[in-house]
Amino acid sequence: MINKDLSIDFVGVHFENPFCLSASPVGNCYEMCARAYRAGWGGITFKTISPDSEKIDEVSPRFNELTKEDTPFVAFNNMEQLSERTVAQNCADMKRLKAEFPTKVLIASIMAASEDDLTELARQVTAAGADIIELSMSCPQTSNAKMGAEVDEDPDLCRQLTEAVKRGSDLPVIAKISPNLSSMVPAVKGCLAGGADGFSLIDTVRSVTDVDLEKNVALPNINGKSAVSGLSGKAVKPIALHFLQELRSAAGLEQLPIAGIGGIETWEDAAEYLLMGATTVQVTTAIMQYGYRIVDDLKNGMMHFMEEKGVDHLSDLVGLANKNVVPTSQLDRDYKVYPKIDWDKCIGCGRCFISCQDGAHQAMGWDDEKRLPTFDKSKCVGCQLCALVCPVHAIKLGLVEMKPGRKGDPDKIDVGSQRLPRYHSVQN
Repeated sequence: MINKDLSIDFVGVHFENPFCLSASPVGNCYEMCARAYRAGWGGITFKTISPDSEKIDEVSPRFNELTKEDTPFVAFNNMEQLSERTVAQNCADMKRLKAEFPTKVLIASIMAASEDDLTELARQVTAAGADIIELSMSCPQTSNAKMGAEVDEDPDLCRQLTEAVKRGSDLPVIAKISPNLSSMVPAVKGCLAGGADGFSLIDTVRSVTDVDLEKNVALPNINGKSAVSGLSGKAVKPIALHFLQELRSAAGLEQLPIAGIGGIETWEDAAEYLLMGATTVQVTTAIMQYGYRIVDDLKNGMMHFMEEKGVDHLSDLVGLANKNVVPTSQLDRDYKVYPKIDWDKCIGCGRCFISCQDGAHQAMGWDDEKRLPTFDKSKCVGCQLCALVCPVHAIKLGLVEMKPGRKGDPDKIDVGSQRLPRYHSVQN
């Protein structure tokens, strides 16, 4: 059995492992958070506390899933709001959690429209034993000039709210940033000017997932009406990784401490976040689907990954991929990669032929007699669409050739794979 040290430091706080609950229904009360700690999670972000909890009145139903064939939770849509419990109840739960699990990390998520309220909330969660304060500024279900979806659009407001939290506590403060922006850099710089120590991203993406074609209403259907709400799950991971890259490659932000959120379901997902610059990761949607138990797979898989990489310290993985994401103008265009068909695997379904004819450059033809695809190298541009659509992976990256008049050694060109290696069979 492989046993690697998964501990890591984030904004000056030591985590026994990087896997945390994000601020959401999965960390709503003492009982839930205690179960998560016992299951092995390194930290929890308590569901967001606000001074207006008594005014929160949830709709029913408030969840919807986006599916693809037999794959559930490709994306998850929710209208969940902030904690419905009072500040006093939540602080009592946090105090109890910290007393019983002193080595686990407790992150208090807070949100308020008033700077004075934020300062007071920061003071109270600090007294309750929180290790870190997460300033939530981007909940898409909350629309207020100083609270929720629009805050991140105003860097100066980001600064003011961060300063308000810092006035109430000497704990590290991480700001949770919305993905509903063209760029996160202005918001991040505003928070840094206010004293932020780190960031968590991304929050959910504004969305409408499905529309009922019979009733002409988006889902979830709340008595004939719906609303734009927050999308999470697998579908948002590419958006989150994009923003990680944006921030970790921006001048002066290359070492920015970030907790990654969005579509983390497997240890491979978590590893991608670390390689793209996250130090810790937060999970909700996968827990809602599979339960707290998934942390065993996350930890076990990450230890095997560290062993494979020859890494003893998790921090050595953070940001390794950032340098390899470059502007498209800097990509090597001197060579072409042709597909290679494994005829023993080919089932003659015609997917590659149809996709190439209707969506690419007509390099794939069709032999009616043999009921098999054909390949015309002279028409191929090396896009690899055929390999991506093949349902049995019979098409792989094949011959690498230099374009006419271009220099280079084809044998030294690393084209990798069009498909990620997935190690779902990792054993203890």
